[in-house]
Amino acid sequence: MKSPLPGVFAAAAQSDAASHVVPAVAGTDLLQRLLEQIGTIVVGAPDAVRLSLTCLLARGHLLIEDLPGVGKTTLAQTVATTLGLSFQRVQFTSDLLPADILGVSIYNTQSGGFTFHPGPIFSSVLLADEINRAPPKTQSALLEAMEERQVSAEGETRPLPDPFFVIATQNPTEQAGVFPLPESQLDRFLLRISLGIPDAKAERDLLTGGDRRARLATMQPLITPPRLRELQIEAQHTHVSPALLDYVQALLAATRTKAAPGLSPRAGLMLLAAARASSLVAGRAYVLPEDLQSIFVSVAAHRLTHTRLGARGGEEVALDVLRTVPV
Repeated sequence: MKSPLPGVFAAAAQSDAASHVVPAVAGTDLLQRLLEQIGTIVVGAPDAVRLSLTCLLARGHLLIEDLPGVGKTTLAQTVATTLGLSFQRVQFTSDLLPADILGVSIYNTQSGGFTFHPGPIFSSVLLADEINRAPPKTQSALLEAMEERQVSAEGETRPLPDPFFVIATQNPTEQAGVFPLPESQLDRFLLRISLGIPDAKAERDLLTGGDRRARLATMQPLITPPRLRELQIEAQHTHVSPALLDYVQALLAATRTKAAPGLSPRAGLMLLAAARASSLVAGRAYVLPEDLQSIFVSVAAHRLTHTRLGARGGEEVALDVLRTVPV
């Protein structure tokens, strides 16, 4: 959805920025190269690739809901490899325990004490594969890590790596053997996206291109973790004009009218963080309505999904809000 007044908002943002310190967009070429390299492996899903990078720059976490076999795991591995981040994958099952994720203390006969062995969560990118196949107790093991970026285990609090990024995949809720994620867990994910079935041309490229995941072994990182952290900080300082804040508040208010209780103030903060990161990916140092519109459904839909919506679903409500709220 495009803003009918992009020029007006751009001029307002630039004029308003004259009295503020707005950082220069220094990493635009680098971000485009990151997108291109990820796109050589994840074919036919440019929007999903862009949103994944946007989510990481906004210091959020990503939920991918789709059918098996469309490339969810490949996307997670490619993002980690391209960005030079440590990667761990956990297959969520009905018998998975929290200690399998967080780690466990094992008695050391030489020292006469217990030694903590960190679990796979102590990596920069954690792929929680088929997260809704694990029971709620195991799902909740991620709550503290995703919100506070630390793990409390065995009476001690341990910090997680920085950057820390959780990519969770979820099977459609109508499939057998799944435990729906509670609202508190869904709220920890900044964006929810789907890859979808590729078009005919992209599918032909996949069929003729061999095993694309095998190429990851020879793929070189394009960025270091410290440089990625700099880009995350730059995204946090992307300028937002008062006029755009009015638009954000109008969107939030509309969700509370159409699907009470609607989006929370924290969801509004997450919406702004994602819009800032989206503008940085687009090569701008200020946010436009198009940035909000391009990520609004991915930010809002899974936060608006509850029983009172019936068959409409959160995505339909989010799209309705975009259509009816004037810019």
